[in-house]
Amino acid sequence: MRDGDLARAGGLAALAVAVGGLGAWAYANTGASPSDWARDLAVGLSFATAGLVARWRRPGNPVWLLLYLDGVTWFLGNFQGTRVPALFAVGAWLEALNMAILVHLLLAFPYGRLGSRAPRALVGAGYALVAAGGLVRATVLDPATSSGASYLSCPDCGPNALLLVSDADLFTTIDLAYRGLGGVLTVAALVLVVRRWLGSSPVRRRALLPVWAAALVAVAFLGWDVAYLLAPGLFEAPGQPVVLLASDVSEVAVPFAFLVLLLHVRLRHAELGNLVIEISGTEPDPQRLHGLLVRVLGDASLRLGVWHSGTAHYLDPHGRRLDTPPPGDPAMATYVDGRGQPLALLVHDPALGDDPQLLAAASAAVRLAVENSRLHGQVAAGTVEAAARAAEAARAASARILRSADQQRRQLERDLHDGAQTRLVLALMTLRQLDARLAGGTDTAIRQSVSTATQTLHQALDDLRDLAQGIHPALLTREGLSAAVLALAQRAAVPVVVSIEPGRHPAEVEATAYFAICEALSNAMKHARARAVTVTARCQNGRLVVEVTDDGVGGADPAGGTGLAGLADRVAALAGVLEVTSPLLGGTRLRVELPCE
Repeated sequence: MRDGDLARAGGLAALAVAVGGLGAWAYANTGASPSDWARDLAVGLSFATAGLVARWRRPGNPVWLLLYLDGVTWFLGNFQGTRVPALFAVGAWLEALNMAILVHLLLAFPYGRLGSRAPRALVGAGYALVAAGGLVRATVLDPATSSGASYLSCPDCGPNALLLVSDADLFTTIDLAYRGLGGVLTVAALVLVVRRWLGSSPVRRRALLPVWAAALVAVAFLGWDVAYLLAPGLFEAPGQPVVLLASDVSEVAVPFAFLVLLLHVRLRHAELGNLVIEISGTEPDPQRLHGLLVRVLGDASLRLGVWHSGTAHYLDPHGRRLDTPPPGDPAMATYVDGRGQPLALLVHDPALGDDPQLLAAASAAVRLAVENSRLHGQVAAGTVEAAARAAEAARAASARILRSADQQRRQLERDLHDGAQTRLVLALMTLRQLDARLAGGTDTAIRQSVSTATQTLHQALDDLRDLAQGIHPALLTREGLSAAVLALAQRAAVPVVVSIEPGRHPAEVEATAYFAICEALSNAMKHARARAVTVTARCQNGRLVVEVTDDGVGGADPAGGTGLAGLADRVAALAGVLEVTSPLLGGTRLRVELPCE
């Protein structure tokens, strides 16, 4: 992030904290307990924080702005808890603005576009209702005569700077109409969400899953308003804390759902690096390539065609002709070319087109696979020298893509540590503070809910740390192979003796050596029933030699599982050598040689 972007992000964060602090102070001024305003503060800041994270990772996607604004405007209604006339007026007027923004987010998620006329009209109506209807409502809101007009119930707050007519009956009529119209717009938004879901493909439905979290929030708020109008007693003790807690927990789910989607997209990009590794070590099989693309892209409808110069058509893995989808077919076609010549055709779900970077990376992987296949054909035809030069170029390209994939893994690990993991820790601290404040209370149900949420966050934090460690250990990047393997050995279920020469090597070499050791240790503990393992690594004649030896039952077969096979492909992409010696009842020795200069 450049200095200018960092300064703007800092300014936006400071604004959110300032508005949130003012809203918490105003909320506390109405007599709200510390747990109430702390929970309220956590909801608004979680939206704002998610928006800033989205701005950092996806600056071109306007969803970040909607998330951020929804977090900031969450606090505006609290301003009715002040005795400052102007602030009270802002809170009375814009109390429901965050709900209008939430509807906008609901219909624009995940790419920030509203699309057809119906969602644009509905979002415009929502903003117009807040701007005009909220203003009319504010002009007749007298806190002295309508103290129950909002969730704050503060008769001593105000006065209202926008007040024109003090008439409790008139306010009740206008307020009912205002809330009724808001309910109608919310129901209309939910109808559009359901219609959008039913008309979407499986791939786009998966991308829309976080929208359902937002939809549940909208339903919760609509139900809250209906309950408030029909049974105000629900908002009095002891029912009020339970309703507020349920509402706030559902609100927090929305920004976290967005972050989960963001993480999922990053993981799919990282998996494309694994796809390149898998197809670069051996002669590509069109059926295998098609299966890998379906798995990584998550599109079961995807079809692959490879250009056949003899027939001048694209042929699928079974030799059948594959054409561009006809008009009216919802599928989308992506052509893959190489040096100006047609190579392949992908017919896929149009939802993949919403992520052009992912589609471009998949096309690059297909290009590499098809060119490798043609190189193998050249060897069979006798053009050995030309194919060798081209194969070396392809291997160099594989190495570059492998380095890019490892860099993506390192970036993903940093994103997890600095982003989701940090926010989970902050949420855990907030829950602990809330639990401390509730220690003297008598509501055991809320304390039990807080305890359950704390345990769930602990487990989520542990799972996230394990995920980050498995993607790319931060210790490997910071301190090198020796430190990372020593940490790995300490967590192993069997004794591991480590002897690794100090020093650093190229990042892709260290990563490949580390994952080779991980694979060998995993096999020793899961399959070989080993009682001890020895790990050594040293440089010999410009090559890093890694050996992992165990005293298990032996019988390991590199061709019998995906772990060793994938490792062999990764080693081959760096022009390295992998040897596995594993006689029955004689233990297993895995030896990897990698260029380290």
